[in-house]
Amino acid sequence: MNRRDSLLAALVATVWGFNFVVIDWGMGDVPPLLFLAARFVLVVIPAVFLVGRPRAPWRTVALIGVFMSLGQFGFLYVGMAAGMPPGLAALVLQAQVIFTVLIATGVLRELPTPAQAVGVAVGSVGLLVVALGRGGDVPLLALALCLLAALSWGTGNVLARASGVTGGLSLTVWSALVVPVPLVALSLVLDGPGALADGVAAFGWQALVSTLYTAGLASLVGYGIFNTLLGRNPSASVVPWVLLAPVVAMASAWLLLDQRPNAAESLGGLLLVLGVLVALRPSRGVRVSPPPARTAPVASSGAAACEASSPASRP
Repeated sequence: MNRRDSLLAALVATVWGFNFVVIDWGMGDVPPLLFLAARFVLVVIPAVFLVGRPRAPWRTVALIGVFMSLGQFGFLYVGMAAGMPPGLAALVLQAQVIFTVLIATGVLRELPTPAQAVGVAVGSVGLLVVALGRGGDVPLLALALCLLAALSWGTGNVLARASGVTGGLSLTVWSALVVPVPLVALSLVLDGPGALADGVAAFGWQALVSTLYTAGLASLVGYGIFNTLLGRNPSASVVPWVLLAPVVAMASAWLLLDQRPNAAESLGGLLLVLGVLVALRPSRGVRVSPPPARTAPVASSGAAACEASSPASRP
């Protein structure tokens, strides 16, 4: 990539990384699922009236929305509300690359390359180190919820690649239609009508600024730039920049929230990032057979799998 595109990629990764701190700062006393529903209302409106519908069956679009947006962010927001620090959440969420490779192997019969196999192994060790050595203020439930968020994202990646849909912004906006109403219904069931009413009353200026940031900057603007970069550069040159996001998230959480990772979390995080980098390494000298009609396989590198992720999939 040229210098301008590299700077844009770094800017987007910074926006996405700082997004975790913004979520933590803005949620406050608002129930996490209700807070998330507000974000996706702004993702959908008014963009759904300005962006054309993706060329795919509605069922496919809805399923992608369920896993990439509803599942991923539902688990993430609830996990952060349960005590997952923003920086560590950003780091663990990168396990989606590992899950994408594994799910593609089982569902699409896409055998992992040697680099992907090594990357998955190293990244898995890193996750284990984080889980066993996490600080006492990180509940195991919160960590498990964040891993479920990464699993949901990885599933959405495979569904998006298999759908053959092009135009990530279109897919994100229209798939987000299935998100807000189920989130409000789940919040009503899990938190109760009283908590829901209190959450609406507690939705102050901090929650509003946070929602505008997450929906406008992180989702629509961030992915709009990122998708443009993918359109004029190889995915293997663009996608690794996403790994700056957890670095920014952990640094900003350290500086602004005084949340410092312990030695095990730092070591496990380094192993996870190393595993993702290895999995993202493009294969050389491997010829990939043409995909069947309307099926876009998960490519021979984890980078291509990440390429399929939606704008709302960028926390």
